[in-house]
Amino acid sequence: MIVLNDPHLANRIPDPAIPSLVQQRFSEVCAGEPYDYDLHGYMVVVEPGDSAEALEREIGFPILRNSFDNTCYGEPDFTPSFEALEEHESCYEMVFIFNGEGFGVGIFIPKQHGVDGDLLAMCAEYAVPAQAAALA
Repeated sequence: MIVLNDPHLANRIPDPAIPSLVQQRFSEVCAGEPYDYDLHGYMVVVEPGDSAEALEREIGFPILRNSFDNTCYGEPDFTPSFEALEEHESCYEMVFIFNGEGFGVGIFIPKQHGVDGDLLAMCAEYAVPAQAAALA
């Protein structure tokens, strides 16, 4: 898992399709201001071999479980807790906002062999195409 708490760290991402998207999101979140972790939050890139549980520990929030009623992904009444989930050509982009000031985390989940199967399945089920999300 690659934790990015500085926009300049995007070059550490090995998947060539993801760094420019991460840099774009940092730019949008900062809106011309200097990056401030406490204000703008951070980004995470999931890597093959990372479990959904490890990702949940990193962000301190459930992903495959609803935070209000504890239903789990795969149960009939499950509703995900993310703010947004977009599908890009090479990855999914999931966003959680943790406070009223906008502090949150952007999670990039590559569509690669070795990435947690339940995480990819949930993303495939609930994601909206990135272009459709931009038009909404």
